[in-house]
Amino acid sequence: MSLYKVHFKWKDKEVTLRARGLDLTHPYFVSITGMVFPEGPRIIIDPGEDEVRRTFGKADHLMIPFQTVSLIEEYQDEQAEQPRGRKVRKFTLVDESSDQHAEDPEDDPG
Repeated sequence: MSLYKVHFKWKDKEVTLRARGLDLTHPYFVSITGMVFPEGPRIIIDPGEDEVRRTFGKADHLMIPFQTVSLIEEYQDEQAEQPRGRKVRKFTLVDESSDQHAEDPEDDPG
């Protein structure tokens, strides 16, 4: 299941809103449904996050003008909950010499 992070400007402030549903088919608005807010006890309280929760937390559906949206990110649900900087990604190296090695007639078994 996808989780979206929508970054937009609201009352001269940059806001990030997480949601489960996003619809971009409207000609002038980004339609957001299923807002997701962190639950449970928090050690660090973010006043910006609390303001977003108070402003948008009771809404079932938001229509945000396209002009205010700066970025939309899509994550798989489990990836979105990981803290930034702790994501581990496996990288593979491409060895160009192995391509030349495959064309070497000495390696041909036949």
